[in-house]
Amino acid sequence: MRPIVTADEMARIEKIAIEQGASDLTFMETAGQSIAEHTQQYIEQYGIEKKVLLLVGRGNNGGDALKAGCDLLQKKIKCTAWLLNPPEECSALCQMQLENYRSGGGEIIYLDKETPQFPQSGVILDGLTGTGFHGRAEGLLSDLIHAVNESALPIFSIDIPSGLNGTTGDVETVAIHADQTLYLCLPKLGFFINSGWNHVGELCPIDFGLEPKYIDQADHFGHLAEQEQVASLLPPIQRNRHKYQAGYVIAIAGSPGMCGAGLLASYAALRSGCGIIRLFYPYGLEAELANAPYELVREGWDFSDRSRILEESKRAGAFIIGPGIGRHHSTGKMLKQLIPSLTKPTVIDADGLYHLANNPRWTLPANLILTPHHQEMARILGENHTDDQSFLNKVRTYAKERALTVVLKGAPTWIFHKDHSPLMIPRGDPGMATAGSGDVLSGIIAAFLSQGLDCAQAALLGTYLHALAGECAALEKTSYSMIASDIIEELPEAILLL
Repeated sequence: MRPIVTADEMARIEKIAIEQGASDLTFMETAGQSIAEHTQQYIEQYGIEKKVLLLVGRGNNGGDALKAGCDLLQKKIKCTAWLLNPPEECSALCQMQLENYRSGGGEIIYLDKETPQFPQSGVILDGLTGTGFHGRAEGLLSDLIHAVNESALPIFSIDIPSGLNGTTGDVETVAIHADQTLYLCLPKLGFFINSGWNHVGELCPIDFGLEPKYIDQADHFGHLAEQEQVASLLPPIQRNRHKYQAGYVIAIAGSPGMCGAGLLASYAALRSGCGIIRLFYPYGLEAELANAPYELVREGWDFSDRSRILEESKRAGAFIIGPGIGRHHSTGKMLKQLIPSLTKPTVIDADGLYHLANNPRWTLPANLILTPHHQEMARILGENHTDDQSFLNKVRTYAKERALTVVLKGAPTWIFHKDHSPLMIPRGDPGMATAGSGDVLSGIIAAFLSQGLDCAQAALLGTYLHALAGECAALEKTSYSMIASDIIEELPEAILLL
């Protein structure tokens, strides 16, 4: 899994490599060649007209764009370079690549006060600013970025969308909305916090020859989850198993008017491979649960008596607690008594998190996963919600101090585990911001806990599959129209895609 670093840290390890004999020119040549190959493959895959507009700034990102342009010209792809700055203001490597590009027959347009008319076809390759950019995009740069965002062409940003701060994720004025960010070697923290996720699009790694020994020296914040590692976690299926061996989940969920949350979590667990799920609900909800899936075992219970749940827990593999359970004081009192007595891996979500935030001194069991969104996590921490590195650091500290796992839901989602580096899930779709989506996630994770995965494994596999199923649902229903149950229906497709 690739380390996630700040822009400054990436610059530091590159500098060490160059001081120890690596060539910055070779780095640029390798990066430009890889960018050109990626761009050519995209053009051929989607049948796009063989034209590329190079947006060239004065730094080495501009040099990367020009080197890519040189290679694309050799592949018979027409290139036009728009230069934001006079050549004499560009970096030495950028100037060198400009001469190579000119010698190869590439078209050059020097921008002055106005942005020329955009082409009607082809691809835009953004090399205006790099990861060292901070501050405000103003003047011609700002105008150009606005015009790029209004174009209908695919936009590939080299290393980072221009105008975005690679460390903080801040956009002070305007930044490119990339369809793809072709990040160089390691993803930057700014992609995933503040405004970053709105701008980076699909993340595509471009290796430029930095040796692993320098990558290993990087002071990283976390790691980017990659599909190959996730797929290896999918539990194997024994041919002679029975339903309890396939996984038994107990859900404690539901309250008047809120039975849907428990049903979504339960059905998601079944679709994720567990052999049986038993939904414990407060007496009086029988009519609301009458149309529950046939496969769901339902059992009413009295909050004042936890003996039945503890008895049944001897056979169970995992618990889900919280979806739609309600916020009444009596519910919190029941959870305070029940949760510390659980000995099986447990997922706490939704209203369960509300009661936990109100009772920060609760004794918590081992093998616990919390699945809060950012506002819920802020309540648990007793902090104001922010979307920056400091907030993520506090979540990481909380997970370590309480010896548990936190799945911090959002766009994107982070996983914090007491013994591991934070993981970022680079998948999902905006349409997943819909009621019940989090309940579905809690059911998926609990299913994998019941199948024998540990908390770190179940959180990673469950969260990744949830995101992948959300993407599948959006393709089928659109991001506007998908609902939480669509995610459940696409789980089989997501499993096949792993």
